[in-house]
Amino acid sequence: MSSLYLHDIPLDEANAAWYAQLAACGALAAMPAETVPLAQALGRITAAPVWAKISSPHYHASAMDGYAVRSNETYGASESAPKRLTIGTQAIYVDTGDPLPAGLNAVIMREHAEVLTIAADAPAIVNTVIEITQAVAPWQHVRAMGEDMVASELVLTAQHRIRPQDLGALAGSGHATVDVLRRPRVAIIPTGTELVAAGSAVKPGDIIEYNSLVLGGFAEECGAVVSRYPIQPDQYEAIKATAQAALATHDLVIINAGSSAGSEDYTSRVIDELGRVCVHGVAIRPGHPVILGAASLANDGKALVGLPGYPVSAAVTFDLFCKPLLQHWQNQAPLPAPTMQATLTRKVLSPMGDDEFLRVTLGRVGERVVATPIGSGAGVITSMVKADGILLIPRFKEGFHAGELVNVQLMTAPHLIHNTILAIGSHDLTLDLLANQLKIENLKWKMENGKSQINFKFSILNSQFPRLVSAHVGSQSGLLALQRGEAHLAGSHLLDEGASNGDATSYNIDSIGKMITPFGVRVQLLGFVKRVQGLMVRKGNPKAITSLEDLTRQGMTFINRQRGAGTRALLDFELRKRGINPRQIAGYERQEYTHLNVAAAVASGACDCGLGILAAARALDLDFVPLFNERYDLVIPIQHYESTLLQPLLGIIRAPAFAAQVQALGGYDTSQMGQVLATL
Repeated sequence: MSSLYLHDIPLDEANAAWYAQLAACGALAAMPAETVPLAQALGRITAAPVWAKISSPHYHASAMDGYAVRSNETYGASESAPKRLTIGTQAIYVDTGDPLPAGLNAVIMREHAEVLTIAADAPAIVNTVIEITQAVAPWQHVRAMGEDMVASELVLTAQHRIRPQDLGALAGSGHATVDVLRRPRVAIIPTGTELVAAGSAVKPGDIIEYNSLVLGGFAEECGAVVSRYPIQPDQYEAIKATAQAALATHDLVIINAGSSAGSEDYTSRVIDELGRVCVHGVAIRPGHPVILGAASLANDGKALVGLPGYPVSAAVTFDLFCKPLLQHWQNQAPLPAPTMQATLTRKVLSPMGDDEFLRVTLGRVGERVVATPIGSGAGVITSMVKADGILLIPRFKEGFHAGELVNVQLMTAPHLIHNTILAIGSHDLTLDLLANQLKIENLKWKMENGKSQINFKFSILNSQFPRLVSAHVGSQSGLLALQRGEAHLAGSHLLDEGASNGDATSYNIDSIGKMITPFGVRVQLLGFVKRVQGLMVRKGNPKAITSLEDLTRQGMTFINRQRGAGTRALLDFELRKRGINPRQIAGYERQEYTHLNVAAAVASGACDCGLGILAAARALDLDFVPLFNERYDLVIPIQHYESTLLQPLLGIIRAPAFAAQVQALGGYDTSQMGQVLATL
């Protein structure tokens, strides 16, 4: 039996000793996983990454009430030369959310179409038509398949606290349930012969017991399931029996009061009988008589805590000891200050007359916190999932300029924002894997440090692992972001000028020499993946597409990547080499921002093919025509490459286990992953 005498020790020593004891009896492991319906998932912590089962929308949907049309049949319409379209053949009425009829690719708003009844030459024939005075562009007023998210896209990472907007993203991506960490079970046992239940008639000497309500509320805010036990009189056997029963079904048992050294203070003795007292007394006020202990039941570790009976002492010690443990079990972090000032990375405009709440990501790059606007569409739930904060654009302000200092309402804790790696540039599926692996390694790191008594306050309670946030804007825009000091790294696969083929030395160096180094920024060119680019086609390749030359065939439709994307640059280079005029390719001007969105367009039948990577084709069960091998590198300014912030990420990139995950996607060569290819 350990010593039961009350004596104070420093706070960090108390934490170190207690966590060492918890680790020794197996009480520091994260909660096990369980599957729950989405209706019960709010506030829970994901046990594994969640990937979209279906695209959202999973069909081309009308975004307006109006008439679905073929956009080319509206060209030329004006006030002076209106056009008429026959209802039922050229124009089909749709409500918002209706599937777009086959063969039609735009919607005219109802209020922009006048319905007319026109008598034909034959008296018995009457046509109902709409008259329009302006043309619509292809896909105008249409929510394209995958606008919000694409099947196989990462919806939520592991160890993510589920918010209301996340529930929408999970349901929209085809999930009815989600795997989450089981909620910690907390038992609160109030003790004291003088205590009476709330609402009781009281007499002198009675004390209304409300600590269990307060402590239970704190525990529930931490995500725990709380059992509030009846008041136990100051009788050793009764307190021990109740605590012993609670230990069988709870992860944390809190005995409230009786933690001092008085004649009727039995808490220390009970905890030491059921397990082992590790700490009795900490050098803090209020709350110094706190008791910390642990028990092991059938290899199942339990935490035992005795909190002082004075309400403020109980609250303070719960916050210092119980709350961090509950957070550790669930990998959660407290939400601090509500707002933060940040520098806007690009100009944003807003219509006058409306308050606009713009979603932004936040991260510290150098001495600045930068805010990057993300998708603002009304149907894009993933913009809320990814957002770190909300930027209010007041109703009588037209917007903000790039570089302007703005005030952001936080949705993410400031310490995460300051501990964020910002990757801006070309899209690749491996970046999602990298973000998730950082989360997993964070947990492993905390658990390994939890086995030692050294530096507990810096390991378990204050994790130093960063998170990775990426924005897919294309290779050229990513390099420009590095030039302006708005990102820590950029993914890039820009073919060097004069390259005759995609060999291992013909990427990114020329572009870096033009866009970054002349501005005084030195970078490391880090090898990441070599990958196969090719044409993604529907299953069975119904149009027998085998080469870029096939794109010019009559009736063939293509979908392109945005200007500045490395894939777009590769395509343009190969078209020039073959003497193919882009104007010969139907769909060359229609563009998407990621490989998955291109794959979704092909899978939906919106086009016959698109250029992209094998992993995206596999993700949406498409056939793939391999054409080119290319190199996708990470461009990292040396000041960030050498910083402590990027070291965990670089360690993961160079780990064989991560390379194996990437190779499992298909179409990747990781032989140069993590190698410094050039210092520029």
